[in-house]
Amino acid sequence: MADMEIRPPSGSRKTKKIAGRGYSARRGVKAGKGDKGQNSRSGGGVRPGFEGGQMPLYRRIPRKGFSNYPFKREYDVINVSTLEKKYSDGETVSVETLKEKRILKKKFASVKILGEGELSKKLTVDIAAVSAAAKEKIEKAGGSVVGSAENEKPQEAKAESKPEPASDASDAPEASDDAEKQEEKGSVDGE
Repeated sequence: MADMEIRPPSGSRKTKKIAGRGYSARRGVKAGKGDKGQNSRSGGGVRPGFEGGQMPLYRRIPRKGFSNYPFKREYDVINVSTLEKKYSDGETVSVETLKEKRILKKKFASVKILGEGELSKKLTVDIAAVSAAAKEKIEKAGGSVVGSAENEKPQEAKAESKPEPASDASDAPEASDDAEKQEEKGSVDGE
């Protein structure tokens, strides 16, 4: 087959429809825009969501509540059954090894291990997010979960670093300073 014999598939290339070039061209005079009105004029039409001056839908709906959408964390989910297939006994499961074994394809990924399937191999899992069911299965097979403690640490630190309310002892020196000033004033007034 020569280059000049190659044709595009039928229906893939359509001719441009030219409007407004007279009656004989079929789409002449009104050019498919109908009679008069804002939409028939050049540059006419209204912006999306405009309802002719009526209060538009996007403004009629109340804005209330809180959406967690901007803050949600999405995980790439890996099940215990995948670890069983891809890893051998005694290996360490981490983000790096998951990428090496082509289980993870994204460059930057948050990974969570879930407990679907069975695990018989002893693995060391060094990943921050591990479900309770997955942790149980990993430990039952003789393995260990190293990275899941990282999730708990920030919460504990927050609980410990709460500021304590000021005690009454700190207010007392101010009161005694005021009393001393009053005494000095009184002695000056008395003279």
